[in-house]
Amino acid sequence: MKHPLLTNSELEWSDVAANCRMNREREITGTNSYTTDLKLNPLDFLMIRARTHSNVRWLDLCCGSGRALIQADEYFRTQHQSIQIQGIDLVDLFQPVENSTSTLQLETASLHDWTTSKKYDLITCVHGLHYVGDKLKLIADAARWLKADGTFIAHLDLDNLQSSTSNWSSREKREFLQRYHLDFHLRRRTLTCRGYQSIDFPCRYLGASDQAGPNFTGQPAVNSVYEFLDT
Repeated sequence: MKHPLLTNSELEWSDVAANCRMNREREITGTNSYTTDLKLNPLDFLMIRARTHSNVRWLDLCCGSGRALIQADEYFRTQHQSIQIQGIDLVDLFQPVENSTSTLQLETASLHDWTTSKKYDLITCVHGLHYVGDKLKLIADAARWLKADGTFIAHLDLDNLQSSTSNWSSREKREFLQRYHLDFHLRRRTLTCRGYQSIDFPCRYLGASDQAGPNFTGQPAVNSVYEFLDT
């Protein structure tokens, strides 16, 4: 029996979407860390940016408990760097921030409708897209929230992008993303956008399925289903 597609609001009530395991214990550096999973050290990246840029900002989507962000904020303050860090997550399970700080903001919100007028030097989404309904919308949003020379990097399982009318192959998906200046690293399964992009994907989001089963992480994920428009 084919399961009906879920709306964004229905999906957010799913145990799959509100995954409490992801990014709860992940640290900023070390074995189980942002640095290891992204193959990019946010501390080094942002410290280098701070040498030549003002108002350096990092946005982390699906930040979990915020543990890695709290660690990063503490590190930057020891380095006397005022780098603004913002984390967004659907579930309010943030770790307590021991020392009051104006450079760290953790916010509970749905990324299906959250938006910002700020521009960021770095935007990350560590294994968060797996649980988002309209993945392409969030990717386009993140590309638009970048500074002209900022970087967006996120994990993505191409199998969780689905076409309603055709067998959309992995190669076709990679080529599709590349047309919009989005680079997909097949082995790491990371998507990268370098520099602000205004993206209008030629497709309509139909809904999501929380019955996709485990993806490459070994945990249940969400399929995002699209209808492609004639261009």
